[in-house]
Amino acid sequence: MKRFLIGLLACALVFGSVEAQAQNKKKTTKKKATTTATTGKKGKKTKSSEPSTPSVVTLPANSNDCLFAIPLEMDKPYGPTTAPDGAGRIQEVVADKAHPHIFEREHNTVWYKFTVPYNGELEVSIVQQSQWDDYDFLVYKNTGSYFSNQVMLNKVSPVAVNMAGIDSAAMFAAVMKGGKGSGERKGEGTARGTGKKKNTEGDLPGFEMTPDAKPTIGMFYDATDKMLTKNQTGRFIKSIPVRMGEEYYIVLDNRTMNGQGHTITVSVHVDAYEPLVLFYDKKGRRYVDVDLMILERGGKEGERPIVKDEHYKGGKVKFVPGFSYLLYAKKEGFFSIYKEFNSMDLMMQDTIMLYNMERTERGSSFQIKNLEFESEEATLIGNYDSILTDYLLMFRNHPDVNFLVKGYVQSYGVNAEADMLLSLDRAKAIKEWFVRKGIDAKRISTAGMTKNEIKRAAAAALNEKGGGFSNIKAELIITGKGENR
Repeated sequence: MKRFLIGLLACALVFGSVEAQAQNKKKTTKKKATTTATTGKKGKKTKSSEPSTPSVVTLPANSNDCLFAIPLEMDKPYGPTTAPDGAGRIQEVVADKAHPHIFEREHNTVWYKFTVPYNGELEVSIVQQSQWDDYDFLVYKNTGSYFSNQVMLNKVSPVAVNMAGIDSAAMFAAVMKGGKGSGERKGEGTARGTGKKKNTEGDLPGFEMTPDAKPTIGMFYDATDKMLTKNQTGRFIKSIPVRMGEEYYIVLDNRTMNGQGHTITVSVHVDAYEPLVLFYDKKGRRYVDVDLMILERGGKEGERPIVKDEHYKGGKVKFVPGFSYLLYAKKEGFFSIYKEFNSMDLMMQDTIMLYNMERTERGSSFQIKNLEFESEEATLIGNYDSILTDYLLMFRNHPDVNFLVKGYVQSYGVNAEADMLLSLDRAKAIKEWFVRKGIDAKRISTAGMTKNEIKRAAAAALNEKGGGFSNIKAELIITGKGENR
């Protein structure tokens, strides 16, 4: 029976190799066709319906030695990588009688390192490119000077061990059924990071997140095994507690010769707010990609970028209690968004952070409804500073954009001339506020209500079906770029 299983396994490997070669041949042919199309030769241009595959990350030279460990950023996948090749110049990890639960030797290794940004439980997700690879990993806490020498001399022990072997018979059975292996992690029925946005407004289109690949092996807070030795066949070990500022190393080893690469993600599990962060173009009625930077403040590293993406298309972002954040988004043809906020403020909000991207094109307007003035006067009162500050930041970040401030009043039409003058004076008061805050006066023009607008407003207020007075107090209208300079 054992020989029969071994024979079947060998057949599967041969067929898999043939299929992989065929796929590679198809990819090569496809790539050549694309190259030909760009040279200007005649040919029918077809639009590919296949999703674009992520580019492969080449592992840096010497990264299979501890001294040249690759720095990882929290919550950001690294990979898919090229395959680790060899043990490097130094065999840092070698088992002995006192330390049996580490690699007996390194086969094909790569070292990673990272600094913990906040207290929590360490999670590691490793997605193998090939399920036939046999990846193991050890986690070490940096002990200070000469750390790599201490590892090599077995004077420091790993704080986490995942060295489970491949259950070849179970994997072969899964392949025959078209599956992806056995021993799923608890709660793994749905891929992590998948989901569909629930519309909060009737005119918003649906938003579907790209599903993440399921981890092949790793370390998670909801796993049960504290350690997996080479005699076991599990896939996930339980998280370990970590604290802000600590540095850790991961050594990842593939026992399979001529194997393939992987993707690794390191994170800290903590009760956090993870909303969908989306950017929406009202006029175009679509979500848009933006150049996004989100900085986390309050850690030992000062400001830590948790999102840095020139083509951010939307997704979940983790905000941790006790930290403050700065968000800056920009896109050509739109006003930039600049927001500072505290994580405690976010906990009270919905599961979606939706930002409207306002266009900088001529004619775009912004209605201000919650401004307050002294009765029958042009003096701003109340919380007008906080109301106008968002618009101030918009125009400050776009010094080439000029705009018109238009004032409004409530009118019964008794004295149209006086109401027209009052609406203009209120527009001038708002302009003066912007000028005091540093906006060039040449960029701002002003206007009040016309006589016809006063008449229509009065008619609406007197007509029971008219809906009463308008609640618009002022309007900012884009007049162009650089026209008033």
